[in-house]
Amino acid sequence: MDLKIVAVLFSLIFRSTFAYAGGLSLNFYEQSCPQVEYIVRTSLRSISLTDPTTPAAILRLLFHDCQVQGCDASILLDPESDIFQTEMASGKNLGIRKRETINTIKTAVEALCPQQVSCADILVLAAREAIAMSGGPMIVVPLGRRDSSSPSNFRQADASLPGPNIGLDATLQLFAKKGMTVAESVAILGAHTLGVTHCFNLESRLYKPEVDKIDPQFEIFLKMSCPLGSFTPNSSFIVNDPTTLSFDNQYFVNSINGLGVLRIDAEMPLDPRTAPFIQTFADDQEVFFEAFSSAFAKLSSSNVLTGNQGVIRTYCNRLY
Repeated sequence: MDLKIVAVLFSLIFRSTFAYAGGLSLNFYEQSCPQVEYIVRTSLRSISLTDPTTPAAILRLLFHDCQVQGCDASILLDPESDIFQTEMASGKNLGIRKRETINTIKTAVEALCPQQVSCADILVLAAREAIAMSGGPMIVVPLGRRDSSSPSNFRQADASLPGPNIGLDATLQLFAKKGMTVAESVAILGAHTLGVTHCFNLESRLYKPEVDKIDPQFEIFLKMSCPLGSFTPNSSFIVNDPTTLSFDNQYFVNSINGLGVLRIDAEMPLDPRTAPFIQTFADDQEVFFEAFSSAFAKLSSSNVLTGNQGVIRTYCNRLY
């Protein structure tokens, strides 16, 4: 059967079988804050005018929040004392930016709908808008998340967030815990099409050859971009693909052509479990968008707080 047809069938199955977590719904704020999506959209677009890298930063921020105890806005918290270290103290959160952007949007929401909309929902909506405004799909997301009142710390972030040298088996296991199929797991990694990879995340891959094999010419290019001595966090980076500000399928095209920046990018087109989906997504952007939308909905709805759980923070960077 044609790979495109297989992928389409998979995406239809994803959409028909995915059930929203208890307490989440598509019309959650219909009565309490019907303007929330418009506020998030206009606020993010305004902020992005002065910094076009904002969408990539917001998308990464969401991923790092949702991977630790679910999407509960705990990554937005500032440390309240020297004793309690938040998720941001984790080395795996180096390079995370734009946390203050969610606070800015929250302030605008609070002005019209005080104590109605969680920071967790605002972050999910902001990430959804970041994808759409970069040329990606407009994803339908259920709402109704609550913010954590007992947030995770940097040790939990260290244990939950994948490292830069994560391999394919561990990646598939990670996303399977979120209810994703192999096709969705491949699709969600397409988020790498936005933004950059910091050189400190490539140190092991480039200078410890036993980690994995790299095309010799591409290896030379990477080493020229990230020479030894350039691994100070946030100071040097390489774009993930040539269209770094556009949400498209170029990530998969690069991957097939041996130009995957990270280890997982390089492994997927070589493994029979994932290679068909890499090829399909590289050939057809709309099929990628369908599968990514399904994966995004699952990730952002997994293990969330709803109903009487958690709180709705007034300020996203503080518990109370």
